[in-house]
Parts: sequence; structure tokens; C-alpha cells
Amino acid sequence: MIHVRGRSIETLYSAQEIAGAVRRLAGEIAASGPGDLLLVGILKGAFVFTADLLRALHEAGLSPEVEFMSLSSYGAGTEGGEVRILRDVEQSVAGRHVILVDDILESGRTLKFARELMLERGAARSQIAVLLDKAMRRKTEIEADYVGFSCPDHFVVGYGMDVGHAFRELPFVGRVVE
Repeated sequence: MIHVRGRSIETLYSAQEIAGAVRRLAGEIAASGPGDLLLVGILKGAFVFTADLLRALHEAGLSPEVEFMSLSSYGAGTEGGEVRILRDVEQSVAGRHVILVDDILESGRTLKFARELMLERGAARSQIAVLLDKAMRRKTEIEADYVGFSCPDHFVVGYGMDVGHAFRELPFVGRVVE
């Protein structure tokens, strides 16, 4: 347990555990023999995971390109609704092996939308890599192809994830203890 900004945060996954999971995922992706690989990081939460996965894929012998997109399905509420593209990828995905990279898979609405969008745009493959999977929160039928950890049903912060724009900088994933 650490104390940051007057809040107590319990570590769920240490920086070392995350680094090991990222290397494992890179190995799994490399073993699948992807050609013309494009990582698409989902902003904002996945920016740290995307960068680490990109470097791990390089060490695994791949040379992926990287893009980012920002999607919103929450609006003012938390139940989700229509998914909106706030920032789109800049290059064509046609004929490419796209891996959508996100921090966490919960309801699945946003990632399902993104996967279908990549396929509609002609991606040869559209897969999903997530650091955390909260299967108990799923609202639609979708599973990630690459999963770092199955996550308990806690609100998590760190490693790019935030609460109220705080705690993204933490090198581990934790939960705020009230």
C-alpha cells in the first residue's frame, strides 16, 4: 500500500509483473506470425501499455507501426451508449493485421465497435490485446485475443489508467482504497 495525493493505493499488479506480462503478450503475438502489423492504441488509458508492447514486439523481432484512436461511449453517464470517434487513425488499415491495444476490457462495447470498424475498413485481421480483462463486466459478446491479466472487479488506476485525471503516472496497477 502506498499513499499518493492523500489517497491510499493498494498494488494489484507490480511493475515487474506487468513487464513480464507485456513480454509474454509480445511473444504470443510474434508466434502468431503477423504480417504488416499495425498497433492501434486506444487513448487515453492504453498509451503506456501500447508503448511498452511496441518495444517488446521489437525485441521479439517484429517491426509494427503504431497509430492511436480515441473513442467515447460514456458521454455524461457511465452506462455507455453510442460509440463516437473522437480521434481516428490517420493511415489506411486495408489489408493490414490490426491489433487494437487497450488498457482494460470491461463492457466490450467500445472494443467491439473498434474491431468491427477496422474490418469494415478492410483490415485483413482485427485482434484485441488488453492489459486487464474484467469478464464479469461484459455487456456484449467479445473476447480479447491477448490478455495480460484477468482483473478482479475493482476500479483500477496506474500504468496509464486514471481516476479524475490522477494516478496515470504510477508504474503499477492498483486500486484506490477508501
